[in-house]
Amino acid sequence: MLEVEVVGVRIELPSNQPLVLLKERDGERHLPIWIGAHEASAIAFVQQGITPPRPMTHDLLVNVIAAVGQKLTEVRIVTVQDTVFHACLVFENGVSVESRASDAIAIALRVPCPIMCEQTVMDEAGVEVATETDGTGDLETPEQAEHELKRFREFLADVEPEDFEK
Repeated sequence: MLEVEVVGVRIELPSNQPLVLLKERDGERHLPIWIGAHEASAIAFVQQGITPPRPMTHDLLVNVIAAVGQKLTEVRIVTVQDTVFHACLVFENGVSVESRASDAIAIALRVPCPIMCEQTVMDEAGVEVATETDGTGDLETPEQAEHELKRFREFLADVEPEDFEK
């Protein structure tokens, strides 16, 4: 299992399809996951520190988990089948519950808890964006980092969910 972090939510043109972008914590690969508008908002709100005037569905689930005395220890992205990512919520008592990846990510950010990804999922659907230029794994200048980000955005603009099919 690889730990991943949420880079952010993007709206890709021309499809206007939202996606959440995950990145390996100890690597260079990114995992783009196309998601629904509701889940995109739920993830973006947490990342931006926005508290809605009333709880969203993901807030409700986090509150229910706490009310029944459970603790969510991690979220796992476990498979990708026909461009659909599957996840599970893992509780401290060992119970796991299947989930859509987008919902699991939205919940993980609220708890918060680690987001893990199966190596096979990253191998199948992950994309490497940045290139090493100075031998340290870091880009040498902010201009190079901006160039790499622009390249990745161009990649995302042209890619379709079907491109990740086997």
